[in-house]
Amino acid sequence: MTTRISDLHIAREDALPTPQALREELPCSEAQATHIAKSRETVRRILHGEDRRLLVIVGPCSIHEPASAVEFAGRLRELMERNADALFPVMRVYFEKPRTRMGWKGLIYDPGLDGEGDIGEGLRAARRILLECAALGMPAASEILDLITPQYYAELLSWGAIGARTVESPLHRQMASALSAPLGFKNATNGSVQVAIDAIHVAAQAHRFPSISLQGRAIAVATTGNPDAHLVLRGANTRPNYDAASVAQAAKALKDADLPARLLIDCSHGNSAKDWRRQPEVAADIARQVAAGSDAIAGVLLESHLVEGRQDISNGRQGLRYGQSVTDGCIGWDRTVAALEGLAQAVRTRASAAR
Repeated sequence: MTTRISDLHIAREDALPTPQALREELPCSEAQATHIAKSRETVRRILHGEDRRLLVIVGPCSIHEPASAVEFAGRLRELMERNADALFPVMRVYFEKPRTRMGWKGLIYDPGLDGEGDIGEGLRAARRILLECAALGMPAASEILDLITPQYYAELLSWGAIGARTVESPLHRQMASALSAPLGFKNATNGSVQVAIDAIHVAAQAHRFPSISLQGRAIAVATTGNPDAHLVLRGANTRPNYDAASVAQAAKALKDADLPARLLIDCSHGNSAKDWRRQPEVAADIARQVAAGSDAIAGVLLESHLVEGRQDISNGRQGLRYGQSVTDGCIGWDRTVAALEGLAQAVRTRASAAR
């Protein structure tokens, strides 16, 4: 008799396509690739102060409904065409959600919202949405949570994020060194900015670590480092950090660490005390700082959807309200327009004062 010592807690194993197979099934056209490359370069220029517009990462807390995601992308594209002189939009297209305990983990993990966990179909759905955004001319952003799934879609991103729960993770820091898009590190949930600054330094360095290839083989990856990692202020569990004093303190910490004193501010999470209704107030305060000449603020993040608020998943996709978040609450479209128009005017005011 052989004593079993492996796979004691594995219920099943489902085969996934290789990243290369999925890329061939859902290819990125040359026009889409050109759009993504140009968008990344614009994001880089904003982060380094060479483009004086404000980077705006805006969209649903998470993507659960492909149709409303594409509709949001189309609306955002039209809105931003009117403000192209002041704002550069990148749509939140978040497929993975970190959960404190349990809950819906995102489109990649559970595309049917029914607990079946068809990850293969989730990866296909995620890639389709990103390709549709690129076809519309809308740059896309996502949080990088898993260490393997980025091989299936990350080349389609114009901006990425490492969240407050994973900013201290050595694995995520070294993975960030390999990613092609600019990447924001959020401060830790306890408010520590130093943790994110350390992560920026680590991600900028060369690393060697195990991964999987596009063909699905185990490989060792050697990276050159990501030169466009930056800080995102998202507040803490007990206090915000979007105010002018906090921004100045964070900018000084970046400068002291020999990093560009440029950062993004998340209007949600700790900065809104986890109340989606307060995001416009945070955006308005940021707009006042920008209009007053702040040079540290390179961009903002907003959680926004077609319909304000949130809803619970109770019976899969049945009974869900179209265009409303199933994770964190979001501001609706009208409030989004007002917030972005206010930020655009602030950028114009700053530009006029600088002439």
